[in-house]
Amino acid sequence: MRQIVLDTETTGLDPAEGHAIIEIGAIELINRRVTNPDLFHEYLNPRRTIDAGAVEIHGITNEMLADKPVFADVAERFLEVIQGAELLIHNAPFDVGFLNAEIRRVWESGRTLPVRQIEECCRIVDTLQLARQMHPGQKNSLDALCKRYGIDNSHRIQHGARLDAVILADVYLAMTGGQTMLFGDTVESFEPLALDTEGWQAGEPLVIRASAEELAAHEECLAHIDRKTGGRCLWKVLHPKA
Repeated sequence: MRQIVLDTETTGLDPAEGHAIIEIGAIELINRRVTNPDLFHEYLNPRRTIDAGAVEIHGITNEMLADKPVFADVAERFLEVIQGAELLIHNAPFDVGFLNAEIRRVWESGRTLPVRQIEECCRIVDTLQLARQMHPGQKNSLDALCKRYGIDNSHRIQHGARLDAVILADVYLAMTGGQTMLFGDTVESFEPLALDTEGWQAGEPLVIRASAEELAAHEECLAHIDRKTGGRCLWKVLHPKA
């Protein structure tokens, strides 16, 4: 399954008022593994003034975008990248509304694109709605979800499309993967255990004690679970000295 985690930054809040996208960031997941953290990343010249309130959020200024391409210049490449994928977006109506407004402007300029709205070429999943279903009545912002799932977002001083897409990928995998995600993507096959049965008589209990290496690996695994769950590893709660 090919999924694309996507985020945008904009000049303001409403595309109907002429606000535009100034950054798009997208990373690729295939079968729940990050395969391309730099799938698509572009800063865009909006050809309009960025609202002061928006600059406070993402720190992107008009001066920084003066030499960047406009959306129409990257539109076909962007649509080709997302074709057939499942888009994962936090608060999807906001980003999709802006993307479709940008696509509409390209058509209105006299240029044609493969689609008139992104829903025609990919499926949209709103991770905010998913989080609300999983955690009703709780805060489900990206920062709140990072705290809930023990994901480090200390480097998120300001919003940024690529940075937020990377963080959202971690949040989505934690939110939907359970323990499968904690232990990696796959379970390695292993050889049958060779047991030391010297002196053992049939009918007697066979006690197999963990080696020092196995005990160390167990502690490392518990510490990993504790970090991923924000200190909620049940084994460490029930066995605090383990």
